[in-house]
Amino acid sequence: MTPPPTAPDTPRDLVGIGIGPCNLSLAALAQPLAELDTAFYEQRPGFDWHPGLLLDGTTLQVPFLADLVTLVDPASRWTFLNHLKARDRLFPFYFAERFHIQRAEYDAYCRWVAANLPGLHFRHQVDAVRWNPEREVFEVDYTQLDADGEAEALGRTHTRNIVLGVGTEPHVPEPLRPLADAPGVPVVHAADYLGHRERLLAAEHITVVGSGQSGAEVFLDLLRHRPAGRERLTWIGRTEAFAPMEYSKLGLEHFTPDYTRYFHALAEPVRDQLVAAQWQLHKGIGADTLAAIHDELYRRTLDGGWPDAVLTPGVRVRTAGRLATTKVELHLEHIQQGTRTRLTTDAVVLATGYRERPLDRLLAGLDPYLRRDSSERPRVDEHFRLVLDPSVTGSVYVQNAERHTHGVGAPDLGLAAWRSATILNSLTGKETYPLPSRTAFTTFGLQRSERLPSGRRPPEHLTPLVDGR
Repeated sequence: MTPPPTAPDTPRDLVGIGIGPCNLSLAALAQPLAELDTAFYEQRPGFDWHPGLLLDGTTLQVPFLADLVTLVDPASRWTFLNHLKARDRLFPFYFAERFHIQRAEYDAYCRWVAANLPGLHFRHQVDAVRWNPEREVFEVDYTQLDADGEAEALGRTHTRNIVLGVGTEPHVPEPLRPLADAPGVPVVHAADYLGHRERLLAAEHITVVGSGQSGAEVFLDLLRHRPAGRERLTWIGRTEAFAPMEYSKLGLEHFTPDYTRYFHALAEPVRDQLVAAQWQLHKGIGADTLAAIHDELYRRTLDGGWPDAVLTPGVRVRTAGRLATTKVELHLEHIQQGTRTRLTTDAVVLATGYRERPLDRLLAGLDPYLRRDSSERPRVDEHFRLVLDPSVTGSVYVQNAERHTHGVGAPDLGLAAWRSATILNSLTGKETYPLPSRTAFTTFGLQRSERLPSGRRPPEHLTPLVDGR
């Protein structure tokens, strides 16, 4: 392999690690800023957004305005509407009257941006990040990969600032990891569902584990492809109900910059309690999906009898193992009843969600400079910067890795453009992208400071008491 090049005379202003929707948003908003020298690296061969779950008819749970840039810069050339115009699809979209677009269409839009945006480097695996105190720059080591994913050359770039957008990875619960890792065993994560669908449909009995949106969509897709009366499907999940997602208009204000700022200012123990309690804001099931499942099940009762499908919430998988060579045995426990049973199945789909990718390996070289909270998680300031030792003059920003400090909106596509603009404003030291001072009708907390246009009176709001008086 080619050795790393010598250090360039002038470091970049920003290097992005990972090219998912979050860093793609940042790259799109940074592109017109001539004063910034940026580069983004991604180990995959191209942009790839949840390919295993791009099921026909599935839609984003946010409106199309939550594209990469519109909520910050609707005049940008990288908007979803401009993508439609470039593809001569603007009038068909107008007549389709769709506020929520299909996932496959969002994926196609992001691919269009990635294909036309300069400064993106795919097949580049970032191996290490270090702070060079002599030059006051970050050193970023990477491996350039060939078409087969094999190492082709080593490289190094220098930058004053870094943004981490490595995203999430599929989560497999501990009891099921040995089966998911074993070759030949039909236990797959929902992230890989489409690639295994034909094999799964050929199984005599299929079990879906997970009571969120992905679990519901996979169950519905399997149900629609199984013959009436011979569905042989089981759907289980830990939550006490197949619960609808909180989608009321005021409920959605938890995904605003106002709530993000409020959440960040809370004490760490309070934040941790809130994240756990607010699962229905982001882990529930869309009401349309629940209705479609019920409609499909009801349709199968028209000729008498019930579909051969078992839907049981409030169940956790205690242990799992092979039975003979072709079957899986799940040991289940009903959480409320305290009862246990065994389920024999031929295939399992794990719709068990995603977890933030660990940053420890990537940031090992920065560990001496990192400031952590009481749970040893990186501290993140209000501008999405990791809190580092003051001797580090550069900044490391994070995207979709700050739920513990910024709340349930961290992975939400609707906040991606605002977070990207916040990062760019911090980076440039000026209001490159003007951001609204207020974004919600709800007042979170007892005190709020906001900038109001000249002549406008502030609204009435509660004032906190001093010392409880």
